[in-house]
Amino acid sequence: MARFLVLWRQNPVAPRPTDPSEYLKMNEMMFAGVENLMKSGEVEEFGFFADGRSGYAIGKGETLDAFRNVSMFLPFIHSEVHEIIPYKEGKETSIALMKTMIELTKKLTKK
Repeated sequence: MARFLVLWRQNPVAPRPTDPSEYLKMNEMMFAGVENLMKSGEVEEFGFFADGRSGYAIGKGETLDAFRNVSMFLPFIHSEVHEIIPYKEGKETSIALMKTMIELTKKLTKK
């Protein structure tokens, strides 16, 4: 199961209610969506940045889960989704890649 970091921000051109009570209803619906994702375990952590218009979420699942979850908040919220590669796997892959590059360079310079 993959983990994802989602950086989200409000879409400044999305249609938003001008009536404060309607705006509150819309926000309550989005908060309920986030809370449901947290209850299901798909979102492990959710937070706001100090600008009041953006934040982050950390979640887990498959790529299609991440796609579905961020799409629920369109067009009001835009998301930047990054799959997280754990340190150990990233380190091992980077070292293996460098070793392969060294071997290829040796083979190419022998010709």
